[in-house]
Amino acid sequence: MTVTVAAMYNGLATVPDLPVTAGSVTVDRGSKVRRTLSLTVADPKYLPWGELDPLAVYGQTLVVSRGIRFAGGTIESVPLGTFRINEPAGDTLLGPVTLTGQSSECYIIDDKFMVPTSTRGYTTCVQAIEYLIRQTLPDAVIVNATAGSRNPPVAVATWNADGDRWEAVQQVALSMQAEIYVDALDRFVIADLPDVLSSAVVWEIAEGEGGTLMSSARTMSRSAVYNAVVASGENIAAGGIPVSAVAYDTNPNSPTRWGGPFGKVPKHISSSLLMSTGACQAAADYALFDATARNVQLAITAIPNPALEAGDCLRISHAGRKELAIAQSFTVPLTAEETGTLTLRGGKEELE
Repeated sequence: MTVTVAAMYNGLATVPDLPVTAGSVTVDRGSKVRRTLSLTVADPKYLPWGELDPLAVYGQTLVVSRGIRFAGGTIESVPLGTFRINEPAGDTLLGPVTLTGQSSECYIIDDKFMVPTSTRGYTTCVQAIEYLIRQTLPDAVIVNATAGSRNPPVAVATWNADGDRWEAVQQVALSMQAEIYVDALDRFVIADLPDVLSSAVVWEIAEGEGGTLMSSARTMSRSAVYNAVVASGENIAAGGIPVSAVAYDTNPNSPTRWGGPFGKVPKHISSSLLMSTGACQAAADYALFDATARNVQLAITAIPNPALEAGDCLRISHAGRKELAIAQSFTVPLTAEETGTLTLRGGKEELE
């Protein structure tokens, strides 16, 4: 196994390959910042003292990749992300230096609106997203990965000064029934919500000979499981009136059906970009599948797969069963000795 962590500043590599002794990358669909990094470097010389030191916090970033070195010396690696450095610390004489980092959503989160900001003048959702992001990061790469690259019209919405810019971006994505995140290539990706019923399986974790699973522990939780979605919107800037709609889990065979033994657990979503009852209903219907998905945490001892993305569909083969599930969050260690965990949602048993 090989890990490369390059320290960068203003587009230039200041340390091409940091001597990392421990660390991990966590990828989490449920977090505003999808990718986070924790890192340990043994040598105290890397503890920053000045603003331009490689591991300082004034725009310095770390580009992380993990791969395999083959017998002939060839290396194949995949990116794990680009991370803005936060909070380096350590003993000045003995080390080690520890730090954390976040993917590029953090820049948008930090850049709160300085003046009231509107989508007025932008005709489509993707144009509005590009506008909101590129006010902060002019060179940001933005990819529309939704089915058919859909790009519906965007309503006029205004956010107040000191408003959360990333929340505004997420509201526009919600209005086009999508989610947005930063991927391992440091791109802002607009994507459909993952669906275990239709997504292609990207990786199988299996026990037994030839498999990558060594042990697993399973936990099922009610947390973050809902059986109704209430979508609402009120757009004063466009002269709109308050609107709302509700989507219920009405499947009589569903364990989370509304009014059944599971109880009544509604989830609320809102956006000023939802300007009609129809738009609210479409947003609620779209969010319902993810809301009703089973929340299953599977702690795995296995060979990590650094090529995974949160939202990927996996097949888990263990205890004589096979099930499909969506990777909600996972951790990729940066040393060969460590193992990671996977949190899965939407498990569906595969029958032979």
